[in-house]
Amino acid sequence: MDVKSVGVIGAGQMGNGIAHVLALADYDVVLNDVSQDALNAAMAIIEGNLARQASRGKITDEAVQNALKRITTTLELPQLGKTDLVIEAATEREAIKQAIFEDLQPHLLPHTILTSNTSSISITRLASRTDRPERFMGFHFMNPVPVMQLVELIRGIATDEETFSACKAVVDKLGKTAASAEDFPAFIVNRILMPMINEAVYTLYEGVGNVQSIDQSMKLGANHPMGPLELADFIGLDTCLAIMNVLHDGLADTKYRPCPLLTKYVEAGWLGRKSQRGFYDYRGEFPVPTR
Repeated sequence: MDVKSVGVIGAGQMGNGIAHVLALADYDVVLNDVSQDALNAAMAIIEGNLARQASRGKITDEAVQNALKRITTTLELPQLGKTDLVIEAATEREAIKQAIFEDLQPHLLPHTILTSNTSSISITRLASRTDRPERFMGFHFMNPVPVMQLVELIRGIATDEETFSACKAVVDKLGKTAASAEDFPAFIVNRILMPMINEAVYTLYEGVGNVQSIDQSMKLGANHPMGPLELADFIGLDTCLAIMNVLHDGLADTKYRPCPLLTKYVEAGWLGRKSQRGFYDYRGEFPVPTR
């Protein structure tokens, strides 16, 4: 199957990045969200990021204009039913994702492939609630999408080979690398990454080090480009907690128990960069550790 048009559900940090790279790779993109303000903000971000790439000589000004022309925005979810491929990038809550696919299902073309950008939720379970489990799979981009080179492709138990091949061809056309992952909680990247972040929070919680010393230790001692607590703020502490809960519930192993301090930050609404406070306070000129 030759994918030519793609619907993207959710215009947040992941959704606008996905729309960006798809349009730049000559796909016609329909970007959907429940908020017009979110769609307007997404288009402004996409335009700014494309312009930044052009200023660095990575793409041409003509490519910028062509990419922007390929993206249309809509508040109407049914309009995505006319596309060849749908990538859902909504909030990391299973009930919300299921409701989206249920609302979209009556409007889909017979050949439309459904995918989710979920970072942890069971693909098989999401697929089972649709009319096309064989044409459903996980399509997990890394953040920030325009920069990161990996895409995890996750087959559900019913995903057929044609669906996998079509999605693999899209990843190839984007110039990214596909990693095939089995449908177990958090897949590959987050199965490894999130427990490391959670352990960093435990290290903070137990007073082994403060925010600055923990991040500095991993940057200078393990050559990580970003410390684990800084990275958690970038990802979103609510997302980190949600993934840890999926790991803990899905694998029933106490080593995946979310740190109480992570839960406390989320309860406080300190979710990281997107709320201006997390393990760092971003309201001033420079980030300041909060512990």
